[in-house]
Amino acid sequence: MPKIAVVGAGSHVFARRLVTDLLTWPSLQDSTIALMDVDAAKLDPMAALARRMIAQAGTGATVEATTDLEDALRGADYVSVSIRVGDGHNHVTIPLKYGIDQAVGDTAGPGGVFYFLRNAPAVVEIARTMQRVCPDALMLNYTNPMVMLSWAVKELAPVRYVGLCHSVQGTAMHLAEYIGAPFEEVSYWVAGINHMAWFLEYRWKGRDAYPLIWKAMEDPDIYRRDIVKWEVLKHFGAFVSESSIHMSEYVPYFRRTPDLIERHTSEAMWGVGPKGETRAERQARFAERRKAQDEEMERLAYGDGPIEIDRSHEFFSRILNAAETNTPYVFNGNVPNTGLITNLVQGGVVEVPILVDGCGLHPCHVGDLPPALAALNRGSLNLQELAVKGFIEGDREAIYRAIQLDPLTAAKLSLDEIRCMADEMFAADAEYITF
Repeated sequence: MPKIAVVGAGSHVFARRLVTDLLTWPSLQDSTIALMDVDAAKLDPMAALARRMIAQAGTGATVEATTDLEDALRGADYVSVSIRVGDGHNHVTIPLKYGIDQAVGDTAGPGGVFYFLRNAPAVVEIARTMQRVCPDALMLNYTNPMVMLSWAVKELAPVRYVGLCHSVQGTAMHLAEYIGAPFEEVSYWVAGINHMAWFLEYRWKGRDAYPLIWKAMEDPDIYRRDIVKWEVLKHFGAFVSESSIHMSEYVPYFRRTPDLIERHTSEAMWGVGPKGETRAERQARFAERRKAQDEEMERLAYGDGPIEIDRSHEFFSRILNAAETNTPYVFNGNVPNTGLITNLVQGGVVEVPILVDGCGLHPCHVGDLPPALAALNRGSLNLQELAVKGFIEGDREAIYRAIQLDPLTAAKLSLDEIRCMADEMFAADAEYITF
């Protein structure tokens, strides 16, 4: 049976979901599950919960819990990575002082670049440790910013690797709901880059469902649920994978002014709080939600009530089951562009359909994207390539230039203002960024 390491197991919601999923597959039910986190206080409840779930499910799985990365990875066959270094508040608040109002600030723009600079050393160290103690293992990374981190691992510590996200299958499910189709009856072909992958095909029972998608946009209630993505469809001809608030950060059309933000934001959209909510109020709401999650974790981990064990739509366990049973499975993942998308930068990182079976991962050839869609992807890839170069070479100038290429930032600030903002962000993150 495989050894599966879960790095960042203190993430009570996400790690719990992955462990739950593993226990639903006969091929994985007797695995060794190594839970690792640098915070023992967060790790211990997750380990206790995992052992309770195993006992309830009656499987032969075993749990190891450690704060030592090398111990967790030694002999592993699969390594899940979902971590965060620091809280990242500066990545949003400092750009906001300069008029850059990011919705999330962890994957695109100045916030995404500095979130990358914080997380990259830790993710690269995980990959380097894998090279020493489990060189044949597969890393399945969920940590953002996905493209930049995947690119850095490729350059600095190449291991068997795929980057995973929730956005493709999540959007596919939303589209099925929008057109009134059972999700199990739809199929789709999606490619691009993480958080900006394009539904090149969407079919219901084998028939093109795009006419139904266009029709669904006319429903005001449906439109309000994904305003930015509907506008991108209207003007660029394809539905995009990531949430509307994330997508609004990648392009210059939706967040330049308060009026534009207001016009393209609705409380019905995923990730949007009550209208008029301040950033402080939002942080307080998130803190309350986290407190409730922690309390639930304690109750489940140390209580005696039944635990719900249902499989989610996460790709992680499905990939492992396919590899262990040689049962082909297709998912969307992030891998180096080895001619997969022919009009995006070769050697960069792209999100494409991937077939997995007992022989491993087999990324699918896509060819050219429609020109306008490729152009939008290239804008982000230009920034990401320079940010990775800056991290590898310890070159601040490359970081300045990466942020200068961000479409939203370039639409708002002068070059001198961008440099001043970046310097302030470097100073705020001096504990984590040493160049």
